[in-house]
Amino acid sequence: MTAERRALLRDRVTQAYVDSYGEEPAMLVAAPGRVNLIGEHTDYNDGFVLPCAIDYETMVAIGPGSGSQVDVVACDFDSDRDSFDLTEPFAKQSAEWKNHVRGIAASLIDKGLSLLGANIAIGGNVPQGAGLSSSASLGVALAKAFTELSQPGALNETDLALTAQHSENHYVGCACGIMDQLVSARGLSGSALLIDCRSLDTKPVFIPDDLAIMVIHSGVQRGLVDSAYNERREQCEKAAAHYRVAALRDLTIEQLEAGRAGLDSLSYRRARHVVTENMRTLAAGEVLKDGDLSALSKLMAESHASMRDDFEITVPAIDRLVEIGAEYLGAAGGIRMTGGGFGGCVVAIAPKSRVTALEARVNEHYQTPDACHARFILCAPSGGVSVLS
Repeated sequence: MTAERRALLRDRVTQAYVDSYGEEPAMLVAAPGRVNLIGEHTDYNDGFVLPCAIDYETMVAIGPGSGSQVDVVACDFDSDRDSFDLTEPFAKQSAEWKNHVRGIAASLIDKGLSLLGANIAIGGNVPQGAGLSSSASLGVALAKAFTELSQPGALNETDLALTAQHSENHYVGCACGIMDQLVSARGLSGSALLIDCRSLDTKPVFIPDDLAIMVIHSGVQRGLVDSAYNERREQCEKAAAHYRVAALRDLTIEQLEAGRAGLDSLSYRRARHVVTENMRTLAAGEVLKDGDLSALSKLMAESHASMRDDFEITVPAIDRLVEIGAEYLGAAGGIRMTGGGFGGCVVAIAPKSRVTALEARVNEHYQTPDACHARFILCAPSGGVSVLS
């Protein structure tokens, strides 16, 4: 199914390029979305995360353009077009997808790369609004495509991720951490990636073959994400300043409790989530590779409770989905909210033999706000950005 899905996307993006520019593209670049298994809102606190790249991706077809001109067609937005000159300053657009393209070009130029004009077609199959990082996969794919067209090999995968993050932070307007971009760039097939968001060191965590990763969409579109995300980041920075540490990653639970005097209760709870989530993430990396589902179930349940009560980023529909899944799986699998919060999806890790029954149980006890079944997305841990042959 993965190969078939990629082939369909490849045909669609290639055809859009040919229809728009009258020739075949010079290359195709694909970068995956991701699901975060545990470690939420820890990345911008210099902490630890455990995502895996998934077999849903954004694909960019690219070829030489005219002079310094960049022309782009977006397959997923009714073949909407954009055109800009690389020699002119970044100009924010009303359509967000355009800001991603322009922002990547501007970020590469900020790094000192000399870009060639380009013709581009973009398409993807990462589910939108599900917290699976379609924007990060777009940024990484574009950074790779621009670089390989203009200065092949100039940037390694970590530099591509940092470029995509810079674009989000400085041009698109979201103060995101590095997790989404880094796993999209450096993901490994068959494994999750334990990331130290301070050093950017990564460690593959093999996911046993008999385990399934299921993303279950609540049907609640994520709202107020950027503003709430930026607000949480400010609250964490305030707490770090109170404790006089560079980031909340530097606090132990003992230091958190010993130094809380004078810190308001809201900032304390935000900090407690981050400190305990880092502990859970490191522990989850160990138990996942060992296939210890009982321990993983407990860690994921504690993570969800912390996001709900301390970080306050879940919504009732998400909490209900987690409750239903946990009642069925028990110690045989884990389930928690994934992504930035305020809607979107939960992620479950369980034996493949339980997938059908879990879906049936959710369908029996849960309906989306528009009275439909929740959407199940079965994900395979996949590799990072690549140029397709």
